[in-house]
Parts: sequence; C-alpha cells; structure tokens
Amino acid sequence: MMMMDDEIENGRSGYPRTFTAVRSKSYSPLIFRILRRINPRLLAIFLFVIFCGVFYVGARTSPIIVFVFSICIISFFFSVYLTKWVLAKDEGPPEMSQISDAIRDGAEGFFRTQYGTISKMAFLLALVILVIYLFRTSTPQQEAAGIGRFTSAFITVAAFLLGALCSGMAGYVGMWVSVRANVRVSSAARRSAREALQIAVRAGGFSAIIVVGMAVFGVAILYATFYYWLEVDTPGSMRVTDLPLLLVGYGFGASFVALFAQLGGGIYTKAADVGADLVGKVEQGIPEDDPRNPAVIADLVGDNVGDCAARGADLFESIAAEIISAMILGGTMAQKCKIEDPSGFILFPLVVHSFDLVVSSVGILSIRGTRDPGTLGVLEDPMTILQKGYYITIVLAVVTFGLSTRWLLYTEQAPSAWLNFALCGLVGIITAYAFVCITQYYTDYKYEPVKTLALASSTGHGTNIIAGVALGLESTGLPVLVISVAIVSAYWLGQSSGLVDESGNPTGGLFGTAVATMGMLSTAAYVLTMDMFGPIADNAGGIVEMSQQPESVREITDLLDAVGNTTKATTKGFAIGSAALASFLLFSAYMDEVSSFARVPFEQVDIAVPEVFVGGLLGSMLIFVFSAWACSAVGRTAQEVVNEVRRQFIERPGIMFYKEKPDYSRCVAIVASASLREMIKPGALAIISPIVIGIIFRILGNITNQPLLGAKVVASMLMFATVAGILMALFLNTSGGAWDNAKKYIETGALGGKGSDCHKAAITGDTVGDPFKDTAGPSIHVLIKMLATITLVMAPVFL
Repeated sequence: MMMMDDEIENGRSGYPRTFTAVRSKSYSPLIFRILRRINPRLLAIFLFVIFCGVFYVGARTSPIIVFVFSICIISFFFSVYLTKWVLAKDEGPPEMSQISDAIRDGAEGFFRTQYGTISKMAFLLALVILVIYLFRTSTPQQEAAGIGRFTSAFITVAAFLLGALCSGMAGYVGMWVSVRANVRVSSAARRSAREALQIAVRAGGFSAIIVVGMAVFGVAILYATFYYWLEVDTPGSMRVTDLPLLLVGYGFGASFVALFAQLGGGIYTKAADVGADLVGKVEQGIPEDDPRNPAVIADLVGDNVGDCAARGADLFESIAAEIISAMILGGTMAQKCKIEDPSGFILFPLVVHSFDLVVSSVGILSIRGTRDPGTLGVLEDPMTILQKGYYITIVLAVVTFGLSTRWLLYTEQAPSAWLNFALCGLVGIITAYAFVCITQYYTDYKYEPVKTLALASSTGHGTNIIAGVALGLESTGLPVLVISVAIVSAYWLGQSSGLVDESGNPTGGLFGTAVATMGMLSTAAYVLTMDMFGPIADNAGGIVEMSQQPESVREITDLLDAVGNTTKATTKGFAIGSAALASFLLFSAYMDEVSSFARVPFEQVDIAVPEVFVGGLLGSMLIFVFSAWACSAVGRTAQEVVNEVRRQFIERPGIMFYKEKPDYSRCVAIVASASLREMIKPGALAIISPIVIGIIFRILGNITNQPLLGAKVVASMLMFATVAGILMALFLNTSGGAWDNAKKYIETGALGGKGSDCHKAAITGDTVGDPFKDTAGPSIHVLIKMLATITLVMAPVFL
C-alpha cells in the first residue's frame, strides 16, 4: 500500500495540468457577434434612438410605464457594474484558468446545440398557433375593437416568440456569468473565504438582476407597444382592461423554452454527476472532482447548463407568468368595479417587480468582503451572511410594497382597499420567508432531519434510501399548510377590501391572491442571487480540487458548496410556492378567458361529472408519468457515462497513478447528445397532453350535447395537475437536497468521514436524489405553469 501511495504521489507531481478545450473556440450568440462588429459610436447612437423610441411609446401609454422603463434601465447599468467588478478579479494560476476554459467551452457548446434545437421546436409551435388563431372565433371585446383573426394571430405569435427569445437570453446570461465567475471564486478562496463569497454573490446578482429586469422590461414593452399600436381606450378601439389578455403568448413562450432548458440541462448535469460519483467515489475511492475522473469536466459543465442557465429561464418564466396573470385579474376586477382609471390595477405587478430590482440590489451590495485580505479562514457562517442580506431585502420590500399599493391601488370607491392589498402583499412576503425557512430546516445539515438521515446511512444503503424518502414525504406537510393559509388569507383580505361590482357583490378576492403572489416574488432577484451562488461555488470547488490546491483552500470551497446546496434547495422551495400561487391565478384567468370566448358565464367546474373527474385523473397522471420519464432519462444517460468511465479506467490503468490523462471530451459528448435526445419525450408529453385532452372531450361534448365539456375537462386537468405537481415537486426537491447535504455532513468528518461505509451509503442516496432535485423537481415548477399558459393560449380550441 505504501508503494502504491508513493507511486500515486510521484505521478501527481509530474501530472500535466493542461486541459484541452472541448470546443475549438468560445461561442457567443449571433446577436452579440453582430453587435461587436458595429462601430461603438454607431452602436451608441443606435441604442440611444431605441431608448428614445421606447420612452416615447411609454410616455404615450402611461407615466407608470415610464417609471418601470427607467428602473429597468438603471438596473441594467447596475448589472454592468457588477460584471466589471467580478471580471476585474484575477483568475489565479494557469492551471485554474485552463480548467475554467474547458468548462466554459463545454457549457457554451452545449448551450448552442440545445437552444438551437429548442428554437426549431419554438418556430414549429408558432406555426401551429398561427394556424389555430387564423381559424378560431374572436371574443366580443376583440370584435368591438375591430381586431380581426389575422391581427390576433400575429399578436399572439409575436408575443410567443418574444417570450421564447427573452427566456433563452435569460438562460444564456445565467450561464455566461457562472462560467467566468467560477475560477475567480477559486482564486479568491486562496486568500479569503469572505472575498470568495462576495464574488460568488455578486456574480449571481448580475444574472438575477438581468433575468428579473428582462422579464419586467419585456412585458412592459409588449404592453406599451400594443397600447400604442391598437390605439387602446380611444373611441371604437379596445379597452385597456382587455389588453392584458393579448400578452398570454409571451408567458407561454417563456414557459416553453424554460421547460426544455430545465429538462435538457437537468438531464445533462445529473447524468454526469451520477456517473462521476458511482465510479469515481464508490468504485475507485477517489475524491469528488478529482482530475483522474473522466466525467469530472462533464459534471462541472452540467452545473452551469443545468443549475444556472436552466434556473435563469425558470425564474424568468415564473415572473412573466405571474405578472401577466395578475394584470389580467387586475383588469377584470377594475372593469367589474367600474374603476375610473384602471391602469394602476393593471400595471401594479410591473411596479412591484421594478422595486424588487431596487431592494435586491441593496441586498446584494450589503454583502461585503473581509477587511483583512490575508485571512484564509472562515470569518463566519456564509449562510448567516446571505441571510442578513435577505433580511435587509425583505424589510425594504415591505416598505416599497406598501408605498406601491398606496400609489396605484388607491380608489375613491373604496378608500381603504389599498391597505387590504398591502396586507395581502405582506402575506405573500411572509409566505416566501416561511418557505425559505422550512426548506432550510429540512435540507441544512445544521438541523435534525439531515443529521437523522446521515445517521441512517451508518446502517446501510437501504436505510439511507428509506429515511430520505420518508423525509421528503414529511416535508410536504408544512409548505402545503403555509400555501393554504396564504391563499385563504389573501382571498379574504381582497374580498373585504370594499371593492364591489354593479350588483354590490365583493370582487377583490382573486386580485388579493394575485397581490399575495406579487408579494412572494417581491424579493425574487435576491432569492435568484442565492440560487446562482450555489453552482458557482460548486464549480469553484471542482476547479480547486482539479488544480490540486492546498487542503485549506478546499475547506473554504467545500463550506461554500454546502451552503450553496442549501440555497439551491431553498430557492426551489420558494419557486414551487410561487408556482402554486401563480397557477391559481392563471387558472382563474383561464376561466375568465373561456367566459369571454364562449359568451356565457364559466365560474365553476363540477368534478362530480364523470368526464370532468376523468380530466382530473389524467392531470394527476401527467405529473407522475412526466416525473418518471425525466428520472429515467437521467438513469439511462448515467449508465452510458458509467460504462465510459469504467472503460477508461480499465483501458488506461495509468489514469489512477497520474501517468495518463482521461478523455474528458468523450464524457461531455455522451451527456450532451443523450440529454438533447432524452428531453424531447417528457417535453412533448407536457405540451401535447392538454391540447389532445381538450379536443377529444370537446368532440365528446358535441356528441353528447354537453356544452363547454372540453373546457371543463381541461380546467379539471389543470387543477389536479397543479395540486399533484406541487406535492411531487416538494417531495422531489426536499428529499434530493437532504440526501446531498447528508453526504456533505459526513464529509465534514462525522460518522466516519470520507471513504467510510457510511459515506458510501450516503453517496448512494445522493445519486438517487440527483435527478429528483435537479431534473424532475425543477421541471415540475415549469410544467404546472406551462400547462396553465398553454390552456390560456389554446382556450378557443376547447370550445
């Protein structure tokens, strides 16, 4: 054994620390390449003209839109500052930058191929939407405004493509910053834990500000353009309260891209991770991110395409869907209550998220580096530092939310209504905080559940799995109670706001839940910052391990990585909570849209009707089958990775002694091609199912003389899929995060530490949890919102 250790050490000292790029040159999207070729002065003039045009259209629409545009543009400049600050940091020694280059090339190469595939599918679906809208009926409001089928089709398709484009750009921004910040965090960890933390947070903050800013800016531009082009609120034209319905295509486009981005990225990252862990850690007994592991570069690439690019697209579509649904409900309520100036109720979501950009920016800047640049050790718990920033963001969000409600939701018809809606927002903010705390309790190894799970690993692999499944099932309880209290409280506060329709009936309930959803997402940019922090820290740890830095540096990145696992888990809890509330809003918007097209009231769905009950069963089944296909896609791809890694260890025995280099590019190619292939099946299931179900039951309703049967069955499917999806996502996200951190807890030295039997059992649990928390679980967040947006867009087909 001593001779073998000496041989390994001798091999390590002579091991070539060069990492060939998996692509010959770095990739950037076509639009960026074109912009770089334009003369800077001409580009500045061009951008100035565009800004002037945007503000002119905004000024013709509403002063509120001008305010939103101004905040978004200032936020974009702030993100530029963050970028320059991060990129000004050094990349460390050459061996670090070489590894980082290999990761960047792999991530950008996969992004180009993946989004090329997604864009082709998006254009195909846009053609389908165009054909459907050219032959569909129009709403009375559209007929009265003179909007024909062609105009309606053009508006919906244009909104869909813009939403898809912005969602893709959000994903690219998330990946772009992560592949450049990782090496800078690694380098900073050689000097100070606090500096490494600050770089990772500011890099994540850049991505978060851009994603939220683009979501708000995109909806605002679309709204202002349609308002100006269609001459809204002029005699004989569309009323402003009906305008938000034209934006649903934007939400559908964002959801469409986000679903495939999350599926493809999730399959990529977890297949590589599982393959690397099973062969490297369990079979060969080498550390995580060891340079001898042929799958290690693919694993590190996966962190960027799965956790950064996909999560950016995910949160982008969450915010876009929530804004649009709240605008629809605000317009509907304002119309029923005959409010003289309804623009405040319609544009309120845009203002809330504009303030989100401001308060989150303050939260990001509140995290500062250490005063002692020479400090190597950890000054304080990184989670405590991040939470301080979150507390600052929450306090500022409460203040700005109250100011926004007084500014925009005050009406002479109900002078105290704004206060009720401010309390609805407070309910949402408290709900977000509760979700973060609950998820942290179940996934952070400082608390009892993860420690109990780690202890179960000491008696074997089976008990670890049993304990993890039990923990995940139990973790659904508190979040569901919190969501239930939030929905009922917000609805009651809205109903008691004093706003009534012509008959004297209270009408503010649904808008109250919409305001609560806005409150929950009013700190979205800071929460996304914490989420992006996780994969950047994970990548930094991999670069430190592969470049064979001292153990003290690895200890810092290990701690940041463990905290990053918790922040990723808490963000997923936050995302599913907001998805639950947003889906409730989108369901209500769907009911309103069906009423408009059918020209009859559509306010209730009776699940005692057999066909409607069957629709609910099909919706629940969809969640389980989708989850199964997503997990099995990871399993099949991981098998290919395991076989390849085993082959390399057998055919190149010198790899273990640092005498031969692994073929990293082979594993990257395997997971890239397999993930693109595997993402199609579950994605197609999600898109096709509601359309097919609606058309079949529409035909059946015509045969059996049951009007609106197709719309009712789809509504039932949507309700049941949302409920089942919330529970399934909570189970998958929490159990996966707990398994991961139970392994991290053992790796700190507890229960035998690294290499022990307990550690190997924990690795098994971690590999089971990988597709749960990073593929199926996050994809369900997107799925339940995409089902809602696709039913909104396709509603005329079901009538």
